[in-house]
Amino acid sequence: MSVGEQNSNPVTYSYKTVHGEDILADVYFPIGDSNSMPALVYIHGGCLMYGSRKGIHPEQLEIYRRAGYTVISIDYRLAPETKLAEIIADIREGFRWVAEVGPQRFGIDPEHIAVVGHSAGGYLALMAGVCATPRPRAIISFYGYGDIVGDWYGKPDSFYCQQPRVSAEDAERNRGQLYLYYRQNGLWPREVGGHDPVKEPGFFASYCPVQNVGTDYPPTLLLHGDQDTDVPYAQSVQMAEALARHGVPHELVTMAGYGHGFDGKMDDPTVQKAFLRVLDFLHSHI
Repeated sequence: MSVGEQNSNPVTYSYKTVHGEDILADVYFPIGDSNSMPALVYIHGGCLMYGSRKGIHPEQLEIYRRAGYTVISIDYRLAPETKLAEIIADIREGFRWVAEVGPQRFGIDPEHIAVVGHSAGGYLALMAGVCATPRPRAIISFYGYGDIVGDWYGKPDSFYCQQPRVSAEDAERNRGQLYLYYRQNGLWPREVGGHDPVKEPGFFASYCPVQNVGTDYPPTLLLHGDQDTDVPYAQSVQMAEALARHGVPHELVTMAGYGHGFDGKMDDPTVQKAFLRVLDFLHSHI
């Protein structure tokens, strides 16, 4: 397959239909000539409540395309209307679809599929290592998290509690305030999971990647700013420790002095260096 630089617009597919609603994936072809191309599934962030497949950073997309990857950016249904189990089902189905139809429809090699995600997308990328079939050959998690019922999410958050309080009525009227309301009151696991983590902790066990790492877990690259006020840096440290205990190839890139969403500064030399690490990791394992 010969793909030119001019093909920067994606081809959009429906990978799943639920209650008449199509769940979509955008496929971006690599720049240059390639046959049987490796694939990179991109999962957007947004606390599982916001965002879409269109949220992929254009400069990052170009980096992956120039490196020879077909990038598949997928949507998933959003919380709190859709609960966690159904969101994970969407991710599982998305990977199955990429592997099954990808070779014929967009020329990927189904044996060479990796995943990258940011924040909640990083969480879902880590979950793909638990639930996806086939499992990704490599996982790239930007400021993701492996534990969704830790105190950082299951109790009122000190950083968000410093901001003006959001009432339940305001959160109901203004969806943009809903996440802040959840974090100020420690409600995210309950509202997104659909279960009470105090009364039903067993429900959440299978949805915490850090609790499900085994020797067959995919090689994983974790990138996290140590000044992150949304997802604690400790989340990636804990995930790295779990990977190390099971002998899983992994790296933890600590972005000293950086906060959440640090990769939005693509003109920053330190961020550019981090992306070289990403490409090196992908090339080593995919």
